[in-house]
Amino acid sequence: MKFLVIDDSSVDRRFLISMLEKMGHQVDEQKDTSNVLERVAKENYAAVIVDIVMPEQDGFKFLRQLRSNSSTANQYVIFCSSKKTPIEINYGIKRAGANDYITKPVNQESLEEALQKV
Repeated sequence: MKFLVIDDSSVDRRFLISMLEKMGHQVDEQKDTSNVLERVAKENYAAVIVDIVMPEQDGFKFLRQLRSNSSTANQYVIFCSSKKTPIEINYGIKRAGANDYITKPVNQESLEEALQKV
């Protein structure tokens, strides 16, 4: 499968990409959400894995834009965040509209569990 990882932290981004590549997946990366809508519309990503807390545009706002665009509205999105309380996770999925949510630091088990749903 092919994934897009969006995270402003190069360490977190590289770690996640490394795990995905070891699992045999193709991965594109972005350090922020600029020009991502066009990229998602053109590519055939199994899922977009996006951080919530980023300086330019947070993951919630990005997801609202993604869902409001007819060509990207159905894209599978996994939030990947250090926000890990049940309230924050519930908000990310039920209110913000993410398809799934994994918490940082990401481990192999939580990543595999999320990918099984894609």
